[in-house]
Amino acid sequence: MKNNPTQRTGALNARTSLFKLGPIAAGCAVLIMANSSAFAQDASALGTVTVTGIRKGIEDAISTKKNSGSIVDAISAEDIGKLPDATVAESIARLPGVTAQRDMRTGKASTISIRGMSPDFNGSLLNGREQASTGDSRAPSFDVYPAELMSGIVVYKTPDATLVGQGLSSTTDLRTLKPLDFPGRTLAVNLKKKTTGIGSGAPEQGDGNTGSFSYVDQFADRTIGLALGVTRTRESNNQQVKFDSWGGWAADWNNPATGTNVKVPGGFKADVETTGQDRDAILAVLQFNPSKDFKTTIDVLSSKGKGTYRRTGLEGAVAGGAGDYDPDGVLSNATVVNGVATSGTINNYKGVVRNHMTTYDDSLVSIGLNSALKTGDWTTTLDLANSKAKRDEQRYETTAGQPGDYKNNPAGLAPLGSISWTGFNGSNFDAVRYTTSVNYADRSQIALTDINGWGGTDNGVRFAQAGYLARPSETDTVNNFRLTESKDLDWGPLVAAQFGVNVAKRDKQHSAQEYTLQIIGQGALGSVRIPGTTTMTTANGVPIATFDPAGTEGSIYSLVNKVDGPIVEKQWGVTEDVTTTFIKGDLDSTVMGLPLRGNIGTQFVNTKQNSSGVTYNPNNCSKTAATCPTTTVNFGTNYTDVLPSMNLALSLPNDQVLRFAAAKVMARPSMSDMKATGGFSLSQSGDDAANPVLRGSGGNPYLEPFRANAYDLSFEKYFGKKGVISVAAFYKNLDSYILSIGRQVDFAPYLSASSSLPSAGLYKGSTRGIWTSKINGTGGKIQGYEINFDLPFSLASSALDGFGMQMNFSDTTSDVRLPSNSVDGKDLGASIPLPGLSRTVKNMKLYYEANGFQIGVAQKTRSSFIGEITDFEDSKRTTWVKGESILDLQLAYEFRSGAFKGLSLTMSANNFSDAKFQRMTVDDTTGEEKVIDSVQYGRTYNFGLNYKF
Repeated sequence: MKNNPTQRTGALNARTSLFKLGPIAAGCAVLIMANSSAFAQDASALGTVTVTGIRKGIEDAISTKKNSGSIVDAISAEDIGKLPDATVAESIARLPGVTAQRDMRTGKASTISIRGMSPDFNGSLLNGREQASTGDSRAPSFDVYPAELMSGIVVYKTPDATLVGQGLSSTTDLRTLKPLDFPGRTLAVNLKKKTTGIGSGAPEQGDGNTGSFSYVDQFADRTIGLALGVTRTRESNNQQVKFDSWGGWAADWNNPATGTNVKVPGGFKADVETTGQDRDAILAVLQFNPSKDFKTTIDVLSSKGKGTYRRTGLEGAVAGGAGDYDPDGVLSNATVVNGVATSGTINNYKGVVRNHMTTYDDSLVSIGLNSALKTGDWTTTLDLANSKAKRDEQRYETTAGQPGDYKNNPAGLAPLGSISWTGFNGSNFDAVRYTTSVNYADRSQIALTDINGWGGTDNGVRFAQAGYLARPSETDTVNNFRLTESKDLDWGPLVAAQFGVNVAKRDKQHSAQEYTLQIIGQGALGSVRIPGTTTMTTANGVPIATFDPAGTEGSIYSLVNKVDGPIVEKQWGVTEDVTTTFIKGDLDSTVMGLPLRGNIGTQFVNTKQNSSGVTYNPNNCSKTAATCPTTTVNFGTNYTDVLPSMNLALSLPNDQVLRFAAAKVMARPSMSDMKATGGFSLSQSGDDAANPVLRGSGGNPYLEPFRANAYDLSFEKYFGKKGVISVAAFYKNLDSYILSIGRQVDFAPYLSASSSLPSAGLYKGSTRGIWTSKINGTGGKIQGYEINFDLPFSLASSALDGFGMQMNFSDTTSDVRLPSNSVDGKDLGASIPLPGLSRTVKNMKLYYEANGFQIGVAQKTRSSFIGEITDFEDSKRTTWVKGESILDLQLAYEFRSGAFKGLSLTMSANNFSDAKFQRMTVDDTTGEEKVIDSVQYGRTYNFGLNYKF
């Protein structure tokens, strides 16, 4: 199997070095441990100290961790409207075993992976409730949750029986503030100015502005609390430089000077990508606590965004053709070193100028009500919630170049140009510099046209495609009902009990309309001048003409509705009804004279799922709705899971805690993997050229969750509320997992008399072929450990007051066994790493906070991993992403007296190390790692002020 990403990850993991504690950090940790007894004695003599800023956020988070009945990690806002990072995902990524994947388009942290597992393994909640998402998976994009409106985040590494929506790796609960937790009226204003793309090599720098206002107050003798928050973000012209080497393809090309083949660049895409985003969010929280026996909280979050994503660049095959109109060229002037043409020229170059524009609108509205009534010894809690997300997108793609069919009918056409390169060593595709004989910025030489015949043919007739327009849409709705009864008990070690039911109904729908753009009034080879006068030079040195294609239908292009198999498969819907009955008991006892607390319980989870989609006959599906009739189908299944859990915390002398947890956990599949759509066709090119075969792919509406027996062990040493050192180990034995696999099936029931079958090779005349989809396998494991230091240096010496560090490291490994009969009836029998796994994650932050100053230096490092991106067809797909190390800097000053009391000024630099986002591949023969796609974002500088009064 060529370029198997999971095999590559396994090879990579074997090479990954283990974490080594630096001598400074190790020395500090030893010194602090040695002084822990003295600190405990001195603490009792200290008076009341008001802690603010970084240390307040740290101490609140440590208290949450220490007092939790489960193994958790937490983040608390330094002050109202002040999480420690610019985005929610960046804040979460500071925790042990947690890392963020940057959005390939924007460079922002948007999704999180916990304990090395992909985002879909993590359950995500807002105030304890499941949330809708704007993508085709369950994992939300944390961009829609403004950091300014969050008061804290708790990551549950182990579940208890009352935690719904839990994941396999963990469960992340975002929490909004509660006004009655504040001592009085509080108002805060945040303003932030952003400059992006510094040092990226992009033509221009981007900018952005964020403003937020928070208001908290209490009324009626503190029985009513009100919190309001508003945030507005405007970002524009954020530019990234991107290079795609067409999969790291170095072509073997004939050198006429010697008559032998040499390595030359195969082709490339060189782009400047420009993004912009506007987002407005409103949070309202109302608390009503008229007595100690009754309390109600209503919270509403609305987040609406719109954005643009513009891709401008040059694409084309250097060696060989890239389409029906693109002829092969001849190599000349080559300088050859060890079989590689380090420089050279190839004629007949038919470059494609791309001016693409994507616009989108998304929204999330989340409403929740929680009421608790105490009657006697019983407390009844009712929780109602609705979450709805929607995203509509419009993507224009246009092509321009030298018009005409140079491959089949070159008569009368202007001569094609050539392309030359320098600096090629066989694998450094992103460093190669190009020049072209044709000026692709000259509108008199190039035009908007069907440059390479990418539209193909329909019944032998050329299908013009001078561009493309896609309009995908996604809606997701989640309704929750929860009723809980709880009671304090005195039954030996059992001191309290809770039981109840949670009902969650979810409906996700995905649709897409797609069109080809054709030059109005002209045929397949029609062309028209590129509007405007603007130009740009690509990252590899070639100037091109640029324009904005939005709104050009009707003036330049006509729209022709396109329908084919891959487009039909984008029409799907999934509904789920999940009923969870739970019971939990809280424990408080002693073992060998040591306090023991915790909980034990069980969830009974019944799931009913239904998937809808469309099917089609591949032999009767070509280009238009009239020639591709479809049939709507529905499939469904139901199943029940029993999920017991236990959490125990043993309090040891000297403020130490030993925790153990065991639970049955599960993570539901991505909803796009459950779609009831799919298709197949005869594959007879590429790897199937010698042995044509029927191949198909689609969703699996019968897909069930990942399931595992999870065991966790954690040791925690606390220094009051000021610091903590913890070590944790975890092991998950997989009962079932989800993996995309190719299996041999018989397509005979779906074939007609006119269906095409393989005419040669191993499958000649056979109706059997390969069907690829997600399936449930059995057997495997996930295991790892985490180390965390969260310490102020004042524990070692009062001379170091104000200095501190947060440092953590995690190492995770996994393997699953491929099922038998995976491909061609063979038992592959291999154990492979779980797709989505990033083995090592390291986070470190050094800070100083005293006399109003706050200084922080933070670095996030992760090893290479299998990540998830959105491709040009709006589909999610996995890809191997190179490891990265991102350095952030922060400087702030808070006025604590005088006329400016309450005012804070901040400056920060994100991605100061200018870490690139790079996709990789490995040469099957040499094992050499190659960069196939590189995006350079540059640094982002932020300047802000916060005024609290």
